[in-house]
Amino acid sequence: MTRFCEGDPVQVLALGKAGHVRIPHYVREHFGTVVGYCGTYLNPEDLAVGNTGGKAVDLYRVAFDQSALWPDEAHPAHDRLIIEIYDHWLAPATETEHAP
Repeated sequence: MTRFCEGDPVQVLALGKAGHVRIPHYVREHFGTVVGYCGTYLNPEDLAVGNTGGKAVDLYRVAFDQSALWPDEAHPAHDRLIIEIYDHWLAPATETEHAP
């Protein structure tokens, strides 16, 4: 069973990790919505340093309103950025926190 389901509001954490983390700075601490589950995979942060014995981590597809990510630019209301984010970078968010 996965921790998040399609439609769940989430916040991307800013874990302060250095190195190969695959989480763009422009989404850290922002709120998004889970739009899909991609499966369970070895953590690419571990694989990047040769650790192939780590545990598998759930991977989700998360959508963000582009106007929330880049508020100084004009974006049509329906424009979204969708990226894949591993579970340990996500925290549950309430609907109130997630509201634009």
